[in-house]
Amino acid sequence: MTVRRIGSGGPWEDVVGYSRVVAVGDSAWVSGCTATVDGAVVHPGDAAAQARVAFGVLVDALAAAGFTPADVVRTRMYVTDTSRWEEVGRVHGEVFGAVRPATAMIGVASLLHPDMLVEVEADAVRAP
Repeated sequence: MTVRRIGSGGPWEDVVGYSRVVAVGDSAWVSGCTATVDGAVVHPGDAAAQARVAFGVLVDALAAAGFTPADVVRTRMYVTDTSRWEEVGRVHGEVFGAVRPATAMIGVASLLHPDMLVEVEADAVRAP
């Protein structure tokens, strides 16, 4: 099977050495997505707005590999302030409420940039 490695052109992909999404056959894995637009973190201090942007990046990455949100079987959400879990969780519900993938929300001390509040990942499997 062919492994497809698709980058987004994000500023850290070349430095760290990763792809935004890797697809093999009917499966895809989306790397951590944040609210980074044109190299800058957007919506500092607003967890919900950052989650909306991050999930948008994730959905776009899925589409680039030929997948849809309906194909997502697992998500992971990393948040720097667990007291704001509901803000991030509600955005997850906006995107995946009908899909209901397995998920986890994990509190972390920090992310790559101090203004980042949320990072999200997903695994997808397309039905044959």
